[in-house]
Amino acid sequence: MAGRINDDDVKAVRDAVPIDAVVSEYLQLRNAGGGNLKGLCPFHDEKSPSFQVSPSKGLFHCFGCQEGGDTIAFVMKIDHLSFSETVERLAAKAGITLRYEEGGYNPGHQRGERIRLIEAHKVAAQFYVDQLGSPEAEIGRKFLAERGFDQAAAEHFGVGYSPAGWDHLTRFLRGKGFSDKELIVSGLSQDGRRGPIDRFRGRLMWPIRDVGGEVVGFGARKLRDDDNGPKYLNTPETPIYKKSQVLYGIDLAKKDIAKVSRAVVVEGYTDVMACHLAGVTTAIATCGTAFGGDHIKILRRLLMDNGSARVIFTFDGDSAGQKAALRAFEDDQKFAAETYIAIAPDGMDPCELRLAKGDAAVAELAEPRTPLFEFALRQIVKRYDLESPAGQAAALDEAAPIVAKLKNLSVQHRVAVQLAGLVGFLDTQFVVRRVAQIAQWQRGGGGGKGPAQPARQRTYDTPAPAAASSGPALNLRSPAHRTERELLKLALQRPELVSPAFDAYGVDEFTAPPYAAVRQCVQDAGGATGAPSDYLDAVREAAPNDGVRSLVTELAVETIFAKNVDEAYAGDQLVTVRLRAVDRRIRDVQGTLARLGAHGDPEQLAAVQNELWVLTQYGQSLRNNGAGAL
Repeated sequence: MAGRINDDDVKAVRDAVPIDAVVSEYLQLRNAGGGNLKGLCPFHDEKSPSFQVSPSKGLFHCFGCQEGGDTIAFVMKIDHLSFSETVERLAAKAGITLRYEEGGYNPGHQRGERIRLIEAHKVAAQFYVDQLGSPEAEIGRKFLAERGFDQAAAEHFGVGYSPAGWDHLTRFLRGKGFSDKELIVSGLSQDGRRGPIDRFRGRLMWPIRDVGGEVVGFGARKLRDDDNGPKYLNTPETPIYKKSQVLYGIDLAKKDIAKVSRAVVVEGYTDVMACHLAGVTTAIATCGTAFGGDHIKILRRLLMDNGSARVIFTFDGDSAGQKAALRAFEDDQKFAAETYIAIAPDGMDPCELRLAKGDAAVAELAEPRTPLFEFALRQIVKRYDLESPAGQAAALDEAAPIVAKLKNLSVQHRVAVQLAGLVGFLDTQFVVRRVAQIAQWQRGGGGGKGPAQPARQRTYDTPAPAAASSGPALNLRSPAHRTERELLKLALQRPELVSPAFDAYGVDEFTAPPYAAVRQCVQDAGGATGAPSDYLDAVREAAPNDGVRSLVTELAVETIFAKNVDEAYAGDQLVTVRLRAVDRRIRDVQGTLARLGAHGDPEQLAAVQNELWVLTQYGQSLRNNGAGAL
């Protein structure tokens, strides 16, 4: 076995590779003040960035999960490497030759498994690239040319060609010192009758890189009719390749995704190429699997979950593409980003669109237009006969649980009203109430179509004021106004204490019109959850006039009237404001019930009584459980 790496070499590696440069390969970092940087922790799920990096000290620490250490510790943790494997990887990046205490220079075959598999893929990628220029690969070059990709494009994306023979790559890698076991484990070779043979033969090859830029697998496209394999063949699951945890093109797109807070998700390798060549350099694709939770985790770290983040899905217009969109919507609420879907005219994918209509058409396609939830609802609703009451009811039964999953209360209310229109219900409030009841049931751990439960978050029907100048003047002797003011100060000065609950509060839950206007500014600026360093500037810029802007500034600097400004205090303000809004709505509903009387329409009477019961139960839950009921 190889000996221990020389201590001086370990120190040289640690000093040579800046920790912020390494961490930035996996997540977006922003200024945290004092020379530090912050981002969303890659080691646990969080909505507000608690992961900090100190470039001057060469250290990182997460205040959420308590992970911390230096550059080596970070790479060991995130890539599941041993200490030696990590130092070797960083040394290769820095161009440092390592010395070993007990046996001289460490030969290749003695290195850790991951390092060896990465090296094998790196060599294989270059082998495939070299083969693309061979006479045999003419069919592959023609395939690329027919789709608008020249030699420069192939080189930029590392596209190559696997020879049609049985073991060209296998013999080449053996010559580079790789063992048969390593070739099988890597997925580059597979067992044949007389030993390992190439897994990929006679195909166009796309290297699949992880977020750090290392080749971990390949996507292979069928070229010949006598190839009995699938149209696309990917690397099997290996120690370094998990298809649910890789995104094709992420190595090329990650910087621009972080820079503009936008990602475009397409379906195939050629679609990624077409988008990038058309100037949409934030395009990425999954690798032979549906877009899922692990892919979202990768993107969230780059998008930083700020309020302006956008994710656009450009699925094909065929039935498979529509199913993919609906699957994506199931995970939609794991994003803090807004999600959209774009389908090209005539159902063309981005590669086809670029060929037919040019780069500008691809860039236009990638602009966010149709919210993903709206597309999902339309796909559900159109399956039913909306001319019949039974069809309307069935469509509502399937679509309402989808709307109930929307976490933002104001968005949920707006979409519920939109659903009423799609289905054809004239009584929009019936749909709104139905969605609110299902949302409560879902949050309580029940099924999507369970019985009515107390709605924890709802939008109340009082119209919100448009500006701070409208309505009565502020009255700080009013307990309601005082509490609303305290809650807004917390949202501006200590947003981490009131989010994400605050972002689900409707504008109309603030009875003072000036405070309602400030609440609207926070919403327009992207919300209090995961507030970035320029959060207050964004809120001020969202103000409709100087009066509201001045009030935002005033609330941002005014002292919070509490000895201990903590989660308990913040929870009290949240509960008090919400409880007063619930009580106001209860009085409104009681008035409606009185007007209907005993001789009103039975269906309408039952709906009003049901809402009153829901509100009463929710109010009691708030009184009994405090912030735990939010």
